[in-house]
Amino acid sequence: MRIADHVKPISYLKREVSQIIEDLTDSGEPLIITQNGEAKLVVQDARIYEATQQTIALLKILAIGQKQIERVDHVDGDEFFAAVDKLDRHENHLIPE
Repeated sequence: MRIADHVKPISYLKREVSQIIEDLTDSGEPLIITQNGEAKLVVQDARIYEATQQTIALLKILAIGQKQIERVDHVDGDEFFAAVDKLDRHENHLIPE
């Protein structure tokens, strides 16, 4: 994506809103709107926006996990699953048959 191809003035947004909606839905590319020559907002298809937000959330989770690993503030996978198995076995004995 070339950013320069996706920059339009606010007058274009006002004048071509139906075409913009169609274009953004088809292409998935965002549109940058300028006012007085300065970038002011980004118009984007809602599906793409939602997917972007989900990606950002996953990246945040990965970053937190990486920090925990660096601080040695985590449990080894085998240790974790052993604890889950132990809990599962314990809970199964508490449930009357």
